[in-house]
Order: sequence, then C-alpha cells, then structure tokens
Amino acid sequence: MNTNTNEATSSTESVGDETITDSVNTQSQAPLDLETKLAEAVTLAEKHKDEWLRAKAETDNIRRRAAEDVLKAQKFGVEKMADSLLAVKDSLDAAMMAENVTVESFKEGVALTARQLTSIFEKFAIVEVNPVGAKFDPNKHQSIAALESDQEPNTVINVMQKGYTLYDRVLRPALVTVAKTK
Repeated sequence: MNTNTNEATSSTESVGDETITDSVNTQSQAPLDLETKLAEAVTLAEKHKDEWLRAKAETDNIRRRAAEDVLKAQKFGVEKMADSLLAVKDSLDAAMMAENVTVESFKEGVALTARQLTSIFEKFAIVEVNPVGAKFDPNKHQSIAALESDQEPNTVINVMQKGYTLYDRVLRPALVTVAKTK
C-alpha cells in the first residue's frame, strides 16, 4: 500500500507477518541539503569578501606609502646638493667679512670658491656648455644675434652666457652669437 502526501512519501509493504515501512523524505531532505549548501556558500562568500577587503586595504596602503615616498623624494631630493652648496655660501660669507683685503687675495678667494662650485657641479653631473666654434644646436643654444663672420654659417662665434645640462638634459641653454655669411 502506497500513501503519498505533499511533504513525505512513505511506502509500507507487507511481507508475511512483518510490515516494512520505508520512509523516504525526499522533499524534506532536499530543503535540508539546500540550506546546508546555502550556509556553506554564505560562509565562503564572507571569507572571500574578508580576503578581498584585506587585499584592497593592503593595496591602498601600498599606494599611500608610494605617494608619500614620491613626495619625500621631491621635497628632499636636493638635500645632498643643498648641503654641498653650504660650503660655497660659507666661503662667500667669509670673503664678505674679511678686512684689509687686497685685490689679489680677493681674486684668490673668488677662484677658490669657483673651484668649490665646479666640484659640486661635477659631483651632481651638472655640465657646463661653452659651445664656441661648435655648430649652433637649437636644443642646447639660444641665439641672441647673428653677425657676419669668416666662419661657417650657423657656427657659434661668441658665448654671452654659458649653458648647463644635468644628465644631458638642458638646465639652461647657452646664450650665443652665431655667424652668418657676409
């Protein structure tokens, strides 16, 4: 004899004197399985969300630290150069405070200070551009005038102000006079 209900299906069979009742709760087991799976999925989703939030926070921290490092590099990148320039400033201050200075001792002091400054430039890869006799290069020179000359046209014949480069990048172009044909 089979009896069906909405919630459970049970079958009862008579075999001899024994009655076997097979209770199969397929519909009630299915919701339990789904609820278990849902709970596991929710737990896994929460775990993944937590891991994602931690990874996002770590990424944000790395970005913030990198931005701070860039700001510090911009702010204090010239610290070594500035420290080196203090010796030049000290030499100039000492020259200004000196009494009974002769022209010769003053020239010697200025030459010494110029050597200090040149040494600092070399240390920091600042190269002087003095292009007398070279071809005019608009990337490194700024022409102020063109004068008739026996030299080849577009040749630098006079430097009014030296130029400077830093690692081959122009800090200041040389102000020059170039030759033109007669």
